[in-house]
This record gives sequence, C-alpha cells and structure tokens, in this order.
Amino acid sequence: MKNFALIGAAGFIAPRHLKAIKETNNQLIASLDKHDCVGIMDSFFPDADFFTEYERFDRHIDKLRKTGKKIDYVSICTPNYLHDSHIRFALRQQAEAICEKPIVLNPWNIDALQEIEKETGKKINNILQLRHHESIINMKKKIEAGPKDKIYDIDLTYITSRGKWYFHSWKGDVQKSGGIATNIGVHFFDMLIWIFGEVKENIVHIQKPDKAAGYLQLEKARVRWFLSLDYNDVPSEIKEKGQRTFRSISIEKEELEFSEGFTNLHTISYEHILKGEGFGLQDVKPCIQTVYNIRNSSPLGLKGDYHSFLK
Repeated sequence: MKNFALIGAAGFIAPRHLKAIKETNNQLIASLDKHDCVGIMDSFFPDADFFTEYERFDRHIDKLRKTGKKIDYVSICTPNYLHDSHIRFALRQQAEAICEKPIVLNPWNIDALQEIEKETGKKINNILQLRHHESIINMKKKIEAGPKDKIYDIDLTYITSRGKWYFHSWKGDVQKSGGIATNIGVHFFDMLIWIFGEVKENIVHIQKPDKAAGYLQLEKARVRWFLSLDYNDVPSEIKEKGQRTFRSISIEKEELEFSEGFTNLHTISYEHILKGEGFGLQDVKPCIQTVYNIRNSSPLGLKGDYHSFLK
C-alpha cells in the first residue's frame, strides 16, 4: 500500500484520481486546495488530512517524511500553470509525481524537469488516458499493420460548450491555461502523434479565445482540426438531442468510435504507473511542443487545407 498526497482536491478532475487511488488499494494521507468544497473526499478517504494553505501542507508533508511516513506519490490536479511548481514540490519530497495534462505549458519546462528527475532519481508521470482506451489502442495496431507508405486523411472536431464562467476562470486566461488548443486539445494531439508519428508541419487557420482550428502534417496523416467552446458551433442534430458537446475523429471518412470506455481510464493509468510503466516526460514532449507552436503561431485565415466547419 502506497502513501499518496493530492494537490487540487476541489477541482473537476480530482474525483477520478481519488477513485484511482482507492481502486488500486492505496491510501491518501493528505490533500491541498485553496477552496474547501472537498466533501467528495468523504466517499473515498474521510480520514485524510486537508489543508487550504500551501505552507502548512508543505510543512505537514515534510514532517511525515522525517517521521518515517513518507509520501510515495503526489497527484497533481491543479490549474495548468501551477503543474511545474507542484511537480518540483513532489520530487523535493522524494515522491514521484502523477500530473494531469498538460504536464507543463512550455517545452523548455520539460528540459528543466528532466534535470530534477536526474537529481532526485524520482519519475514524473503524466496522465494520458486516451492511450489506454481500447478503441484507440486497436486503431494504433491497425495503422501499424497497414501499408507503410499510406498517408491518412483525418478530421478532428471537438466542441465542448462552456458558459460565461469559463472566461472568468483561470481556464480563460491564456497565460494560465495555455489557451484552447492546450487546455482541451492536448490529449487529442498526443493521441494522434502517438498513432501517426511526429509533426512535420503545423499551420493555424484561426485562433480565438473560444475556438481554434488548423492543420497538422504528421508522418502518416494529414489532420484538419477544429476545437471550440461555442455552443453555436454544435451541429443542429446534436442540439436537437439536448446535447452541448460534439466529438468526432474521422479517419479516411470512417468514424473512430470512442464515446464509451472512459470510466476506468484513470485507474488503468494508475495501475501502469504503480508498475513503473507510466508515461514520462519524453513521451509527452511532442504534444507539448505542438500546442506551444499552435499558441504562438500567426493564424493564416481560410487558406489551404482547412477544416470543413470553418466554411
């Protein structure tokens, strides 16, 4: 049984980590969040210590280490721009880090974290749960078994409607979230690079606070992508069903069906991490470089091979 600490206990994604810690038969010793709406912890670890001040949490974890009850893993579910700092905290406490995506906002942050890994001998693990999804694993196997010289045509569309609150939160601040491509697109870009190879060309057609679109030339794919937070972009047939989200990955005009099978992906991720098989910094660097380049590109406008939703 391993000892865990959790930073960001009041966040949206935290319950998946609490569930994963519980289902892998480990224990949460302490958690931190500046917000105290953490009643969800009663369902998993009611006896875990909880702090709203980083300084007191830091002191508590250090005290545990010195008294022989060391934390083995620190799970990080905080806003994107804080990941780097909280990962460093974990490794300074001689614990491994388990961090939500995006692991950091800038590619050079990864280089610096690799140095800290060497210094401490502890690993930084990133949650890339789509790599554990059965449909996506099967797609990767299919592509690897297919023609070696084939270039696939792919359309990625992800519209997840958000209300006005989004733009008043840290998620609406590009300096804190990295913008839409980083905040909601990074795991899709990681998945596509994992399956179809490294990025050869990266073009951005539009880039706004609530939507972005572009084109990626991968080793084995031409990808037209469109990401949006705007309910108006949701197709009418989806709206008629009362739904506010639309997700589609079309490969050679054939839909990749992966709407099911998400419930246990964090637990599966934890199982791999606990066996020393987590996705590390080198695994995640290509997608971080990709979203960084998108964020810092000048939009081209409606020129070239762009996504059909832009029409």
